[in-house]
Amino acid sequence: MHKKTRSILDELADISTTRGDIMQITENRAVHVIQSAVNLLQYLKENFDQDTAADLEKRLLNSIRTGDSSKFVRGVRRAKNEN
Repeated sequence: MHKKTRSILDELADISTTRGDIMQITENRAVHVIQSAVNLLQYLKENFDQDTAADLEKRLLNSIRTGDSSKFVRGVRRAKNEN
C-alpha cells in the first residue's frame, strides 16, 4: 500500500487555516510579504548602482501591481547583461 506523504509546510498551512482566525492569517501573510519586499528593496540599493536599483524598484512595484513577475525578471536579466 502506498501512503501519500505531505511536507511539513503543507501540514502547518492546514493547521493554521483550520485553527486560526482568517483576519489574523491575512495580517500575518501581509506582514511577511511586506517585510520581504522591504528587504529586497534594501538589497537592490546595496548591490546595484543608483540608476539600476531605481529601475529594478520600479519594475518590482509594477510587477506586484500587475501580477506579472516577468517584468521584474527582464530588468534583472538586463542588469546582469550590462555587468
